[in-house]
Amino acid sequence: MDIASMKAHQHVYMHNRNSRVKYWFYGLLTFALIFLFLPWTQNVRSSGSVTTQRMEQRPQQLNSIIAGRVVKWYIKEGDKVNAGDTILQLAEIKTEYLDPQLINRTQDQLTAKQLTVDYYKNKVGATGMQLDALSSGRDLKLTQLQNKLQQLYLKVQSDSMESIAAGNDFKIAGQQYDRQKAMYDSGLVSLTQLEQRNQSFQNAMAKKVSAENKLANTRQDITITRIEMNSIQQEYLEKMAKAQGDQFQSLSQIASGEGDVAKLQNQYSNYTIRNGMYYITAPQSGQVVKAKKAGIGEVVKEGEMIVEIVPEQKQYAVELFVKPVDLPLISTGQKVQFRFDGFPAIVFSGWPGASSGTFRGRVAAVENAAGPDGKFRVLVAEDASYKPWPAELKIGTGAQGIALLKDVPVWYELWRNINGFPPDYYKQGKETAKTEK
Repeated sequence: MDIASMKAHQHVYMHNRNSRVKYWFYGLLTFALIFLFLPWTQNVRSSGSVTTQRMEQRPQQLNSIIAGRVVKWYIKEGDKVNAGDTILQLAEIKTEYLDPQLINRTQDQLTAKQLTVDYYKNKVGATGMQLDALSSGRDLKLTQLQNKLQQLYLKVQSDSMESIAAGNDFKIAGQQYDRQKAMYDSGLVSLTQLEQRNQSFQNAMAKKVSAENKLANTRQDITITRIEMNSIQQEYLEKMAKAQGDQFQSLSQIASGEGDVAKLQNQYSNYTIRNGMYYITAPQSGQVVKAKKAGIGEVVKEGEMIVEIVPEQKQYAVELFVKPVDLPLISTGQKVQFRFDGFPAIVFSGWPGASSGTFRGRVAAVENAAGPDGKFRVLVAEDASYKPWPAELKIGTGAQGIALLKDVPVWYELWRNINGFPPDYYKQGKETAKTEK
C-alpha cells in the first residue's frame, strides 16, 4: 500500500485519533442531573375563550317589546352606534292600536269619566244638603206640633174647668127648677115663673153640654195632633231614607267611576308608552352585528331578537373549563398564564418566566356547578400588575390557559407524571403567605 492510500485510510477510519464521545456523555449526564434539580412550576392546562367580567359588557340581543312591521332601518350591520341612537322604526299591526288618534280619544274618555265622577260628588254634596234641610224641616214641624200640643193641654184644663162650672150651674138650675115646680104645684108661684125657671134650667143644660162637647173636641185635637206628629215623623223618615239611598247610589257611582278613571289612566299610560316603542334605540354604545330581520315590511314578534350589539367598553376576562379532578387545584386569586389564538407565543409551561408572548390573569370566580359537559367554569380576569392584554382581543377568541401551581424540582414532576399522581394540592392564600414570609 502506498503512502497516499495509507493517509486516506487513516483519515477515513481515524485509528490514531482520540475519541471525545465519553466527554460528551459525561457532559450530557451532568446537564441531565442539573436539569433534574431545576425548579418546575406545576400547572393545570385548560382551554376557553375570551369573554367579559361584567354581564352588561357582553354581546346582548336587542329585542322588540311590541309586535310591529319594519318601516325603516337607520343602521346596517357593522355600524357603531352610541347609546340612544335609533336602530329601526316599527309600525303598528294590532287592530286595537291602529287608530292614529287613540291617545287623544283615550284622553277624552278619561276627561269625561273624571267629569262624571265630579258630578256625582256634587250630587252627593247636594243630597247631604237636602238631608240637612229635611232634618231641619222635620224638627221645625215637630216643634210647632209640640207647641200646639202644649196649648191643647192648657185648653183641656180650661175646658175642663168650664165644663165643671157648667155642670154646677146645671145642677143648681135643676134644683131651682124642682123647687119652683113644687111651689107651682102648691100654687105659690105662677106658671110664668115656672117657665122662667125651666128656661134657665134648659140654658144651664145647654151650656153644660156645650162645655162637655168643647172639652171632648179639645181632647180629640190632642189625639189628632199626636197622630199628625207621628205622620210627620214617618213622612220625613221616608224622604230622608230616599235621599240617603240616592246619596249611597251616588257614592257607589263615584267608586265605580274612580275605578274606571284608574283603568283609563292605566290605558292612557300604556298607549303613551307603546307609542314611544315604535322607534327602537340602542341601549348602550357598541357595534351592531347579527341583524335577524332584513328589508322593509317584515313583521317582528313580541320579544323577538332584532340585532345583536357588542358593547364598546369592555373589561375582558377569560372563561376556562376545567375537569373535576383539577377543580380542587383552582382557587380565587390564583395566577393563570394565557396564550391567545392569533397571537404568536413561545410557551414553556413549567417555566412561565421563560415564556414569550403569553399574558397573565388571576382567577376571579369558580362556579360551583358543572356544565353539560361535566366541566367547571372558571372566570379569569386580567392581572393589572403584569403586562396588559392585547387591545385587539375580541369576544370569543380562543385562549389556552395554564393555571400556575406549586414550584417543585423537575425530577419530582417526572416522578409524579410517571406514577400518574395529581399535582400537589395547596391553598392559594397559604402559598401566598409563605411567599411573603
